[in-house]
Amino acid sequence: MEITWYGSACVRLRGKEGVVVADAFPSVVGPTGRGLTADLVTYSHRDSLSRGVGRSNLRKSSIEDGVPTSLQAAFRLEGPGEYEVHDVLVTGIRTARDESRGAERGLNTAFVVLLDGLHAIHLGDLGHLLTEEQLKEIGPVDVACVPLGGHMSAARAAEVVAQLEVNLVVPLLVAENEADSEAALAKFLHEMGVKDLTPQPKLVVTVSSVPQEATVALLESRARA
Repeated sequence: MEITWYGSACVRLRGKEGVVVADAFPSVVGPTGRGLTADLVTYSHRDSLSRGVGRSNLRKSSIEDGVPTSLQAAFRLEGPGEYEVHDVLVTGIRTARDESRGAERGLNTAFVVLLDGLHAIHLGDLGHLLTEEQLKEIGPVDVACVPLGGHMSAARAAEVVAQLEVNLVVPLLVAENEADSEAALAKFLHEMGVKDLTPQPKLVVTVSSVPQEATVALLESRARA
């Protein structure tokens, strides 16, 4: 599985079964998507779908539906359930963007994707610790894409990693400014006991290369390329 980060919570997961892109909001990848393509696109929540996009740039078949034009051919998932799309198995788990079951900031869907024999979870804009029921729905995972700098603190994010018992963690810096993102990352790495990480352009992981203990992999944002 190849993992590439496009900024904020947007990541691309590429495997032999297909390509999945998560949270490709127009505010992150632009109204055209900048050439980003996929077989399947997932959205964890909807309130950011047209943020930062002028009405003159909206198209009925694309941004108004929350999908940049380069991703229009992709199958779209936005809610909980079990799916099989283009040979890719996906499970959506209902969560929330706050600690009040969504009453403050709305609902969220975390997606577990099976590619190349690996289960990867994209937590979206998760705002709370996971319940036992949610953990059961999620099941064992090998890779976790974890938001930092959003509503959930770095300490809580580290607790979620521990709950998932996952050994490969990819931080997603979602704060609106770089200083807040860097501060959240520093706190998270401290919580994880990690120092001196060097960002890499992409991450390639196989069943045999998954670490045996919790490891954080820092990616460079393609948005800055």
